[in-house]
Amino acid sequence: MAKLSAIKKNNRRIKLSDKFFKKRESLKKIIMNKKLSFEERFNAQQKLSKMPRNSSKIRVRNRCQITGRPHGVYRKLKISRIALRQLGLEGKIPGLVKSSW
Repeated sequence: MAKLSAIKKNNRRIKLSDKFFKKRESLKKIIMNKKLSFEERFNAQQKLSKMPRNSSKIRVRNRCQITGRPHGVYRKLKISRIALRQLGLEGKIPGLVKSSW
């Protein structure tokens, strides 16, 4: 089990990135548009830099929904390999059978 503070910090980052997603995207489009004047693009760059750092999507860490483990997480299932194996052994995931030979 991961530290609760790390899990809560990541959850805060997820909420912030969802909250500021559209605003950040619009500012990035302005910054990348070479047809606009330098002043407009520079102002957009300054507005983007004044936004909270944790509102960036890149700062969100993929963590297991069950254990909070940061490594070995399947994106599609949002659980770690260890939690997946445990649920498979308990028979809670349909169609998943532990291989043995």
